Amino acid sequence: MHSTPRILVKGAGVAGMTASVTLAERGGQVTLHDAGGRVGAGASWMAGGMLAPWCEAESAPAEVTAQSVDSVEWWATHVPDVVRAGSLVLAPPRDVGEIARFGRRTSHFHTLGTEDIALLEPDLAGRFHKALFFADEGHVDPRKALVALRQSLEAKGGTVLLEGAQAPDEAEFDWVVDCTGLNARTRLTTLRGVRGEMILLRCPDVALHRPVRMLHPRIPIYIVPRADHVFMVGATMIESENAGGMTVRSMTELLNAVWTLHPGFAEAEILEMGTGLRPSYPDNMPTVVQDGQHIYVNGMYRHGFLLSPARAQEAANMIFGAPDKAA
Repeated sequence: MHSTPRILVKGAGVAGMTASVTLAERGGQVTLHDAGGRVGAGASWMAGGMLAPWCEAESAPAEVTAQSVDSVEWWATHVPDVVRAGSLVLAPPRDVGEIARFGRRTSHFHTLGTEDIALLEPDLAGRFHKALFFADEGHVDPRKALVALRQSLEAKGGTVLLEGAQAPDEAEFDWVVDCTGLNARTRLTTLRGVRGEMILLRCPDVALHRPVRMLHPRIPIYIVPRADHVFMVGATMIESENAGGMTVRSMTELLNAVWTLHPGFAEAEILEMGTGLRPSYPDNMPTVVQDGQHIYVNGMYRHGFLLSPARAQEAANMIFGAPDKAA
């Protein structure tokens, strides 16, 4: 074991990127390798990038909220363009009862009426009469954020091996941190894939300032604004390991949701459609497992951007020890 530990991080999704930067910050000599050949492999590239610990409490265990409340701050200090404008939860008129149910299962929100909604999102003026506003939440563009983390890692002296680079010999490292998602199933046998789907739209006729969650009895759909009037529309929690193309049903539900949000989306340009499989444990809780000099960070489910900073810190503590809180 070297005084400056040599650490190989496998996998350049959100778990691997946050782990790499955190380990480099703690003093590790980090080499990052991804067999897929690029940053943001797999589901991370398709993610919404919502930093919404209080909204996630609607369906997630209390531990998710407790361990992710600092995620907005972590991302804001590590990558540019983190938007801290909160989250808005809406429902179409036929499903307005879903708002009350959502509110009973969450906290840290304000209930808004028609005028308040219009003040927050002028383009939604007069379209909805009740909403929940989670002011302490934020969002980030995953694709920009992951690239920024790569640049940060390299600036800290880390090595990034992508684009056809040969896999390093694990024996040359003091530690191996495996963040390879479903590719780690041979070791993490209880992992399963949970399908996520997304559509990217460009719509110059609509402006939003924060993510909107459109509630629906079957599956909530979120609309996340990005730069240049681009919107990511997505849904998660589909219990399927089919990684093929998007189904007609899913596409219809996603497009109906944005059309219900604002009719201007009827003229939106479809830029991209995609699906991905999120690695998930039976309890849907991301976990860090140590096996000798191997550490497995996996099972991010739908909480990759929320919980990867906490899981990265957990992995770092296994290597460097817990930091002195009094320091």
